[in-house]
Amino acid sequence: QVQLVESGGGSAQAGGSLRLSCAGPGRTFSSYSMGWARQAPGKEREFVAGISWSGGSKTHYSDSVKGRFTISRDNAKSTLYLQMNNLKPEDTAVYYCAASSFKEIATMTYEYEYWGQGTQVTVSS
Repeated sequence: QVQLVESGGGSAQAGGSLRLSCAGPGRTFSSYSMGWARQAPGKEREFVAGISWSGGSKTHYSDSVKGRFTISRDNAKSTLYLQMNNLKPEDTAVYYCAASSFKEIATMTYEYEYWGQGTQVTVSS
């Protein structure tokens, strides 16, 4: 079982920034492609950003966050990050970290096998 633990959520005003972190599965971390998804109240979970396994040379973003969010990974620390800038009220959601062992880069939520418990992000106008 792969354990993922998110941190860094909280509240911000529109236009502000937050950085999410996800602690991953130790020395096997680099063998997983990683990603972030979010779920707002009453809505389905949606893909936000993904990064390829190994060195993380490939990234992919949803149109709604492209240009504002940046996904990155530090394999030495077994940690995934999501830097969120220019936040909007519609970014308010629970954000989940996810891992995939079979896709070089996963761009759909169903391509991820493992999920964290989530961290709340609230953006006020």
